[in-house]
Amino acid sequence: MNEIIEVSGLNKHFGGVAALRGVSFTVSKSQLTVIIGPSGGGKSTLLRCLNGLETFDSGRVRIGDITLERNNHPQSRALNKDLRELRKEVGMVFQGFNLFPHLTVLENAIRAPMVVRGLERKEAVERATELLIKVGLQDRADYYPSQLSGGQQQRAAIARALAMSPQVMLYDEPTSALDPSLVNEVLQIMRKLDDEGMTQVVVTHEMRFARQAADNILFLYDGEIVESGRAEVFFSSPHDERTRRFLRNFIE
Repeated sequence: MNEIIEVSGLNKHFGGVAALRGVSFTVSKSQLTVIIGPSGGGKSTLLRCLNGLETFDSGRVRIGDITLERNNHPQSRALNKDLRELRKEVGMVFQGFNLFPHLTVLENAIRAPMVVRGLERKEAVERATELLIKVGLQDRADYYPSQLSGGQQQRAAIARALAMSPQVMLYDEPTSALDPSLVNEVLQIMRKLDDEGMTQVVVTHEMRFARQAADNILFLYDGEIVESGRAEVFFSSPHDERTRRFLRNFIE
């Protein structure tokens, strides 16, 4: 299979506490992978290591043609350069939206492509406008984040991440800050992107979405992947007792 993400032996500590313990997995191109598990199990840390927001202690991360590798050595200039290149190829959507409050929706979407990728404003605006249409915000381009609902803000954040033309999209609990009535409008965008072939990795507690939309599930518990597999198999016949115990909290 065409593996666009490859993670091998990832370890991360905060002080004396191990957040990730030898995490290894792969994600194929165009696959939607969902990471689930109890709070504090390392899901957000793992996601942040994939886009360089956290520097892992040891292990290897490859996304596309860019590889980050550490063996308990201090961070080098070469690694810093690789981190910058990696972030160009990975879009990140946070649970708190993280839009620039002083910029309109359109300006939020064009800033990074112009500054980081060097796009001319006209090209950046054309690209951003297409994306705002995709996420249903074409009539909100001149609005500021404070003028949007939570669901609209998260869709604007997705458009902003897509504006960099990333190879991979990462989502850290993208619906956890939303009212239940607004959750589906964000999940629908992710389903649409999946249909279009975008590679996506999603940390979420939305079990229905995971069961219906995911190609693959990773169950992270206490910093380790204790079980993984195709969604239909994972939910119907989990092998590990910790997985079964976790799922019982969500599925009757």
